[in-house]
Amino acid sequence: MPTRLHLDPDSPDVNAYKLMTSLIVPRPIAWVASRSSAGVGNLAPHSFFTVVCASPPIVAFASIGAKDTLRNVLETGEFTISVAPQTLMDEVNASSARFDADTDESTALGLAMLPSTVVGPPAVADSPGALECTLHSTVDLGSSTLVLGTVVSFSIDEDVMEDGLPSYERLGLVARLGREEWGLPSPVITVPRPARPEDIDPAVRDAR
Repeated sequence: MPTRLHLDPDSPDVNAYKLMTSLIVPRPIAWVASRSSAGVGNLAPHSFFTVVCASPPIVAFASIGAKDTLRNVLETGEFTISVAPQTLMDEVNASSARFDADTDESTALGLAMLPSTVVGPPAVADSPGALECTLHSTVDLGSSTLVLGTVVSFSIDEDVMEDGLPSYERLGLVARLGREEWGLPSPVITVPRPARPEDIDPAVRDAR
C-alpha cells in the first residue's frame, strides 16, 4: 500500500483551497452572465458548480468572495449559465480576469451574446448550451456564498442533441482541474447502472 498523507485543513501549512481544487476534479464550469441593476453586463467563470435538484430543476455555483456576479444576482435575481466548450477555452479563461465593475467582459472580449427567452441576462452565443435561471436562494458560507438558481429555460444547439439529449462528445466541454490545469474533452464509455445488488457483475464483486 502507498504511504498516505493526512493533512489538517486548519493547519497554517496546509492550503485547503489548492488541495480541494487539485483533488476534486474535473469540475464543470458555469460561465455565468448577469446584469447589474443599472444594466451593466458581466460574464465570469465559476468552477464550483453542480446540479442539486431535478424537480424543480436547481443548479448551484459558489462565489468565492463578493464578486460582481454575486452582486448582480442579488440585485436582479436573474442569471444565465453557458457551458464552456474547448473552442472557447481561451475566452473562458480570459473572462476570469479582474475587469472593472463597469466593464462587460463579453464586449471586452468580443463575444457575441444571445438574448434569453425568459430572463434578462443573455447567454454566450457560441456556447452549445445555456441555462436561464432565477435566483432561488443563497447560503453564506463565510469566504464563499452558495448561489442556487432555478432553471426556467434550457437553450441548446440542435446539432449537439442525440436521442433527445445533449451529447457529451458533441458538446466538447472543458473542465477545471488543479493549479492552472484544464481538462479537455475525453473518450466516453457506457457502463449500465445496476438496479439491484444481484445485477452487479460477479467479476466486479469478486475482483478484490
